[in-house]
Amino acid sequence: MNTSQLDLRELLAFKPRGGMISFLGLRVQFTELQSHGFCRSELIDCVGEETARTFLTRAGFARGWLVAKQLREHFPDVWAEALQGNVGPRVGAMLGYGEIISSVRTSGLEGKPLVESYFVGTFEAEESLRLHGLSDTEVCWEKAGLASGFVSHVQGRTVYFAEIECQAQGQAYCHFIGNFVDQWGEDAPAALRYFGGISGSEIDSTLVNSNSVLPNLFQQVEFPFSASSLKADQMVSSSNLMHEVTLLADRVSAVTTSVLITGESGVGKEVLVRHIHEQSARKDKPFVAINCGALTETVIESELFGYVKGAFTGADQDKAGLIESAHGGTLFLDEVGELPLTTQVKLLRVIQENEVRRIGETKTRQVDVRLISATNVNLVDAVAKGVFRQDLYYRLNVIEIALPPLRSRTEDILPLCRYYLSKFNELFSRDIVSLSPDCVDLLLNYNWPGNVRELVNAMEYAVVLGKGPQITPADLPNNIRNSMDKSQSLTCQQNTLEDVERAHIINVLDSVHNNKTFAAKQLGISLTTLYRKLKQYDLAED
Repeated sequence: MNTSQLDLRELLAFKPRGGMISFLGLRVQFTELQSHGFCRSELIDCVGEETARTFLTRAGFARGWLVAKQLREHFPDVWAEALQGNVGPRVGAMLGYGEIISSVRTSGLEGKPLVESYFVGTFEAEESLRLHGLSDTEVCWEKAGLASGFVSHVQGRTVYFAEIECQAQGQAYCHFIGNFVDQWGEDAPAALRYFGGISGSEIDSTLVNSNSVLPNLFQQVEFPFSASSLKADQMVSSSNLMHEVTLLADRVSAVTTSVLITGESGVGKEVLVRHIHEQSARKDKPFVAINCGALTETVIESELFGYVKGAFTGADQDKAGLIESAHGGTLFLDEVGELPLTTQVKLLRVIQENEVRRIGETKTRQVDVRLISATNVNLVDAVAKGVFRQDLYYRLNVIEIALPPLRSRTEDILPLCRYYLSKFNELFSRDIVSLSPDCVDLLLNYNWPGNVRELVNAMEYAVVLGKGPQITPADLPNNIRNSMDKSQSLTCQQNTLEDVERAHIINVLDSVHNNKTFAAKQLGISLTTLYRKLKQYDLAED
């Protein structure tokens, strides 16, 4: 599991009406930093800095140990990464202890530190600077304790961290070094005395069964949803591709120009059309949609244009068509490429003359509609084959908005999953809180041939059949659940050693914000070697 792709909600569970939150299965309480800084200052004033620092360091150790313990028990896939040293700093960052810049792990032998990491924005340094200005000493006591407890549990041996440089002292970052207790040697920092010899066994013996009540409390959850409060699907995205699409849609919503939405089946064309309508001056007028591919030629004409009594067998009264019904608003023609040629001719006249004639009637009626159409077929090819009128194509395609497939905008997968998870929770009166880490991994690596429509179906399936507070792979449809094995098999067959090395270098550079010096340290190579490999893999900057 790549924790950089996790939303905090993947590790949180909560009682929907409030009052109870858990992180990794441990009950937690949120505290904003200003009151935390006040409490820290009060503690120092009451008991002195030495005692306060000892208390906060040991409390941080206990927290780090328990978080690691829960991670091992509840998220074995993530724990496998923790054993490689890839998780601890990110979990610390998710807990709000600061942003990781670099973290390098070694064996902890031969005089090298077990862990060396750099952070910026640690809350202890921030609060110390706000309340007291520049400090003469390092101040990230809880952070050092948290890292020590977490890594101690991972290593199965007691590890203590010492802060060497601190932003509260005016440094550019907070610099931490961690080592096995018996490897610190004679030059061990004086700060290690604040741990007071604490170890994981001391915590385990003190806090036996400390979280056993939590699952029982969560079983008492009642969440009376009301399906009547559900709204139509919204535009949900975080990708650059969809950002550009939305900007274009917002621009065309201000005018009445005809728009053609193109894209594969299931990409969300109608959602985009509704977004355009809701952003337009016609938002309080009718929005009328018709699927042109779902009706026969005779039926679609009567539906679009309406008819008068006696126009054909069964026409026992006058009926306004959908075009008239959309007067003043927006008419959406979905799968417009399926329109019969005879209907295309009549539709062209409506667009050109802004008037409609009901079947069986001699007079025309003026209409004012904003026409938006959509298709998943290539209309240029359809024109070339003679199954779609060229003049109608140009009338419909004044502005084209192409919706990319979901596989091309993977940044949207998790936001969409969370949106529909919440929606189906409400619809079916469920209280599933989030997606498990291995489920996130599966969803991100799936190809989504059915696009957003398939994703929506998968979330509905999972919410209906889900058994716990999180969606797991077992709750997903079989085709998604079985895709990971196929993907891993294909990757193993195709990836060369150079592919793996190149991808690893890219990931490390991303994790340290492209800082070459930190990246070289984390990769365990010299800066010169890193630049040579960047050139070798065409990653060098111009």
